[in-house]
This record gives sequence, C-alpha cells and structure tokens, in this order.
Amino acid sequence: MFRAQFAPAGPASATIIPVTQPSSAAGTRRRPRPHGGTVTLLPARSGPLRRRTGAVLILVALLATIASLLLPTPAQAVDCAPSPDTGCLQGIIKSSDGTPAPGVTIELSGQGDEQTTETDENGRWGFAIEKAGSYTVSVDGDTLPEGQFFKNADSRELEVALYDSTSALFPLTDDPSAAQTPSGEASGGDKTPSPSGDKGEQAAQSGEPQSASGAFSWQRFWQQFASGIRMGLLLSLAALGLSLVFGTTGVSNFAQGEMLSMGGMLAYLFMSLTGNLWLAGLITVAIMAAFGYLQDMTIWKPMRKRRLSLMQMMIVSIGFSIALQNLFQFFFGASILRIEKRTPETVTILGVTLTVQSYIAMGIALLAVIAVGLALKYTRFGRATRAVADNPALAEASGINVDSVIRVVWTVGTGLAGLAGILLGLVLNGVAWNTGWSFLLLLFAAVVLGGIGTAFGAFIGAMIIGLVVEMANIWLPGDLKHAAALFILIVVLLVRPQGIFGRKERIG
Repeated sequence: MFRAQFAPAGPASATIIPVTQPSSAAGTRRRPRPHGGTVTLLPARSGPLRRRTGAVLILVALLATIASLLLPTPAQAVDCAPSPDTGCLQGIIKSSDGTPAPGVTIELSGQGDEQTTETDENGRWGFAIEKAGSYTVSVDGDTLPEGQFFKNADSRELEVALYDSTSALFPLTDDPSAAQTPSGEASGGDKTPSPSGDKGEQAAQSGEPQSASGAFSWQRFWQQFASGIRMGLLLSLAALGLSLVFGTTGVSNFAQGEMLSMGGMLAYLFMSLTGNLWLAGLITVAIMAAFGYLQDMTIWKPMRKRRLSLMQMMIVSIGFSIALQNLFQFFFGASILRIEKRTPETVTILGVTLTVQSYIAMGIALLAVIAVGLALKYTRFGRATRAVADNPALAEASGINVDSVIRVVWTVGTGLAGLAGILLGLVLNGVAWNTGWSFLLLLFAAVVLGGIGTAFGAFIGAMIIGLVVEMANIWLPGDLKHAAALFILIVVLLVRPQGIFGRKERIG
C-alpha cells in the first residue's frame, strides 16, 4: 500500500494523501499520468493505532506476568471480620498437648466457592464468605503434626450466614486407638465461641451488629446509618466516573464495575510486592488512570470517529466487561483476595463502632469527591467538561478540544473507579473477580436516581443508595438488600425519569 502524491505538469498543483495501511515496500515508485505529470507513490506512514495497541498489549502482558509469579503461592490464614457482605468461618487447630499446629491445610467448598488456606503459627485458620449457605470444611490429614490423629471426623458441614462468625473445631489426639475414621459427618461444627473470642468480640472487630436481621434498636439503627454513609461515599467514587463518561459521550459504560474489581486486585498485587498499603494504592490508582487513557485512545475514540451508535458502543462495553471478568478469574482465581490481612482495629465514636480502615476510606472518598466537584466548578477544564456535556458541537465550535476533554474524563473516571475498588476491598475484607459486577446495578441506580450525566446528582444518588442498602438489613434479610435499592430505582423511573437533579428534555 502507498500514499499517492500527484504532481501535474501545469502550474496548478495539488497533493492528495489518502490514509492507507503501511506497506513493507521500501523506496518510492513513479507512474506517468495520462494527461501529463507523474504520480509519486510513497510508502504510507505507520498510523498511531498500531503503537497504541502495542502499548496496551505490553501493559496487559506485564500485569499478567506479575500475577502469575505472585498468585500461585499458598494462601495464609485469613483474619476475617463479619460485615453485611461477609460471613466468617474460622477455627484453631491444636495438638493434643495444647500447642498450636501450624501449616495444616484447610479446604473449603460450597456455594460455587472453593478456597484453600493453611493454619498460621498460632494454629488459626479462617475463610471470608460472600454468599450465605452450606459449606464443607475439611482438613488434610497428611499435613497434621507427626503423631497426631483426628478425634472426630476430618470434615464439617456448616451453615454460614453473612454478618456472622461461625467456628469449626477439629480436636486432635495422640492416641491412635481413640482416633476416629474420617466420616465427613457434620458433628463438631458450632456457632459458639470463635477462635478469637465470643461473638461480641467478633462484632466489635467488624464494627457491626451480630446478625443481619433481628429486633429493632436505636443503637443498631445508628450503626447501620453509619455503614450506609460509608457505602454511599465509596459508591460515589465509581458513580462519579460513570456519570461523567455518560455526560460527555452518552455511553453507558457497563465495564465500570470491572474497573472497580481491577483496582482492588491490582492493590492486592502491589501490596504483595511492596508490603506498603499506601504505595500500593498510589501505584494502583496511577495504573488505573493510565488504563482509562488507553481505553479511550484504542477503543472509544476510534468508535466515535467511525460514528458508531450509542447502542453499539454500549454492547461493546458489555463485551469488554465479560472479557475482563474472564481474565480476572483466569489470572486471580475465584477466591477472595484480601488486600490487608491484619485484623482491623476498631474505633467507637458516639456509640458507632467502625474499623479504622473504614474511617480512613470514608475520609479519602470524601476528599476525592470534593476535589472533583471543585475542579468541575472552578477550573478551566471543569468548565470545558460541562460545556462538552451540555452541547458537544457548540463546545467544539467555541474552540474546545472535545476529544481531549473526553480523554481526560475517561482517565479520571477510571482512576476514581480504581480508587473505589481499593477502598471497598479494604472495607469489605477482600475483593473477587465478580465484585464489580455485583456493584454495577447499584452504580447505575445511583446515577439514574441523582440524574444522568450530573456529577452532583451521582454523589447524592450514591449516598441514598448506600443508606438504603445498609439500613435494609434492619428489616430485610441480607440477600434482599440490593433488591430494595433496585425497587427505588424502578419507582424513580416511573415518577421522575430524569432523576432528582436531572433536567427534562424534549425528544422528537
């Protein structure tokens, strides 16, 4: 392929350079024209698309290599703290003389989840559960200390509830005659004292009440209210990015949830590399922002240039979301990844108990939201963003570089989603390959409730959805808390389709 440069014989001249694919041929060729002059065929220059695609592939390959080096290491004992989205299954294995039994392999299966861990130096083991139901816990007898045997069965079948802590005991004996053959019976499992103390201690460690539903009390009401504020602030980060992208491009980005999952997983990855949570968080947010920049450069801008419809772009975002989910599951597995493995400390303020990580996460989220709001209102770029969201054609006619504004919006929106993923991973005791997907409908509910395309509306909508989701636990089972938020979404669409802060628009 060549680009053609026409040189007519007369005094008038013109140059026509059509865009073509690069050719492997070197040098130039000349061809005479029928009416005089010549046509000079020059090798076409390589477009930027190939270089951009190469950059994306290099980044993906680098992250995949790091993940493959880090993730195969055996999982260690999990210090779990119950929450509305997490149940805990844990225990202690000790030898017959009362000394801890480290390095014993424990396996968990049930509800489509399979996890493996090992007891720590104190003999403690634990699993964080994201779905309530029946689970089977089994101990690998080959990893028991020498001369130790199971006094009862080597497996337990237990019912685990969210917002709760369940313990399983595996007593050992050094008398072979007293040992029982593994039978897989459900005996021995109980919900009484957990390895680190009673249920009151577990509730204090999590900063939450002990169960997902029960009798009403004002103490529990304010506890759930504080949890709702926390959830709303974290949701608002990802909802802001989703709303900004929709406002400037009109695209409903169904892959925003996967940006949240990716942020949490990268934080887990770099936390394993550096051991410093703040450094891992900064690196993760920077990578997520760069990933948003590359997304627009390689996927969304070419689609805008081709004038693809919004429906086509939405379908592409759905496919992109599914592809990322499969990549996450392939490289990271289906287990829950804990960014911070230490047991979180708690702080009680005005009778409300939350973990230190929760207070820090709320502060970071609030500062980020305020920074974005001030930037949109008072900076030159913020005014340009609002102009593009209001009328892209008029903004471009006014001299605003619309493509540059949209690219920065994608960068900031993806970075905010990555930050939300980090904070949610810390607050909810871990992140998994489908964490973002489970929050996607809540993000859309927040954006629609507040007003599509409005940043302030997305923040208010996220706060309302967060409060509804958490406070629904007072009266509804934990599995129905998301249904309450979606019910509100349906009511809003029926009563006020433009949302709380949206504007009515005439169509047709």
